[in-house]
Amino acid sequence: MEKDLKRRTKRFALDILNLVERLPNTLSAKVIANQLVRSGTSVAANYRAATRGRSNKEFIAKLGIVIEEADESELWLELIHEKGWYNVESLLKEVSELISIFVSIVKKVKSNPD
Repeated sequence: MEKDLKRRTKRFALDILNLVERLPNTLSAKVIANQLVRSGTSVAANYRAATRGRSNKEFIAKLGIVIEEADESELWLELIHEKGWYNVESLLKEVSELISIFVSIVKKVKSNPD
């Protein structure tokens, strides 16, 4: 599952990069694009860091960051969608699924301490 999630979060980051390159050249779109690039790519980077955690406590803490960044990405995607700039339903579905997966992992690890 770890390799699948590494691939999946990396694909999400690439999809985010591809999306922001197509956003309109307006001040508001640039601000949202900047925020989305940071949070969307952070999901993949922080998941990779979490997999290198030295303890369950560290793993859970790093996954907490992943969840926060994914949630922030979801907000920016919702704004893009609601502004009507692009149909981002597939990205919204993916980020929602990723959030659910990571929340589930955290719950499972917390219920089975070292």
